[in-house]
Amino acid sequence: MNKKFFKTKLFLAFISLIITFFVWQQGLRDSLNRPSVGFDISQKEKEIAELALPAIPIKLKNLVIINDPIEEIQTSLSELSFDELTERNKLIWITSFKKNEININNKYLNSFDNKNYKLVIENLRQSYVDNSYKPDDDLLDLFKKDRFLYHLLSKRFDFDESKLITNALSKKMFLKIIAIRLIPLITIVIGSLLILKKLWSAVASKKIGWKEFKPLDLDLLDMVLLISGGFVVLGEVISPLFSITLVELVAPNLSIELTQSLKIFFGYLFMAIPPLLIIYYQIKSFDNQISLKKDYFQFNFSPIRDSISHGIKGFLMIIPFVLLVSLIMNLLIENQNGSNPLLEIVLNNDNYLSFILLFLTTTFLAPLFEEVIFRGVLLPILSREFGIILGISISAFIFALAHLSISEMPPLFTLGIGLGITRLISGRLSSSVIMHSLWNGMTFLNLFLLRT
Repeated sequence: MNKKFFKTKLFLAFISLIITFFVWQQGLRDSLNRPSVGFDISQKEKEIAELALPAIPIKLKNLVIINDPIEEIQTSLSELSFDELTERNKLIWITSFKKNEININNKYLNSFDNKNYKLVIENLRQSYVDNSYKPDDDLLDLFKKDRFLYHLLSKRFDFDESKLITNALSKKMFLKIIAIRLIPLITIVIGSLLILKKLWSAVASKKIGWKEFKPLDLDLLDMVLLISGGFVVLGEVISPLFSITLVELVAPNLSIELTQSLKIFFGYLFMAIPPLLIIYYQIKSFDNQISLKKDYFQFNFSPIRDSISHGIKGFLMIIPFVLLVSLIMNLLIENQNGSNPLLEIVLNNDNYLSFILLFLTTTFLAPLFEEVIFRGVLLPILSREFGIILGISISAFIFALAHLSISEMPPLFTLGIGLGITRLISGRLSSSVIMHSLWNGMTFLNLFLLRT
């Protein structure tokens, strides 16, 4: 490498690092102002429990439902400032009170922009003045898409809800609440057993059993250019300008949900292009005859059953650790802000085409792109330079940091450790891609089940 070219790389790396520092610093600070999706998840679970009540067998009722769900919802909403609540939660909080338990003044009425919500508040005020007052059935029809609000308003105004809140719906919600609570429990048990088996095997053999890894013929300066220059400056700062502009030009009349999903989908596509192009030219610097048959990233798909097996085992074994870290975080920090905004979009989405786009993005595009960058290129080079343990730790830290969420950093760092271990123990990048897809897919499934 001639000195002039080296100096150019060094200058670009230095500038990229400075920009990355300010971008990530601002991103982490902004994350503190984003609300936690954990509250909404807990709220949705209580809503499903309330809708499931008629279908829960008497013998199981005490196991599934400990306290009255509506009372629990009212209590949890009361613990937050009214101004902090979403408009929907404000309406739920006000409606959950019995007559004359709350004075619905203009402050409450003026806190809503949603016309339907305002109409409910006006009818509630009228019912407080006149005990015999009952709104028209048309009021209830406005909330057919929101089953819980439909149910809550039916109870409050003594409407017949049987057209929408049927036995079939209650059975469906009962199955949902069982799945929401059993799936994590089952995966924790299986994962814990696999961990114990793996630990026993490691103790018996007195070795971990890392497979041979083949880092690209690149150095740490190349990694700075890839992560800071490609992933952050070009991927996170420049590319969104093009993807957002593209969506706004071609989809001006689409729904907000679909527009959001398209921005996320194309945002990931555009964000992936610069780093992948940088990797392409970095490989070309030492191999003029680039061929996919050379498997530069050690995908090692064949035999595919081994890739799937390692991916599933890695996924199951990391779950107990990530959940334990999340539990410790919840105990140490009561109100954690900074959830990924994508989680809230999935949780409150009501458009199936939008759902498909988000599913493809989170379960296929994101895992493939992120694994190529962090475990395909970065991890092997860091492991070569600093050793496997430090290599896994540093790559996991950068992986967690890149998601720009202070509250999610510890769980993501733990997940990154698991992905790195799976990559190096299996000797296959395909296994960590599958593991990452399964993790994102389980999160997506849980949010999908929580919809009412």
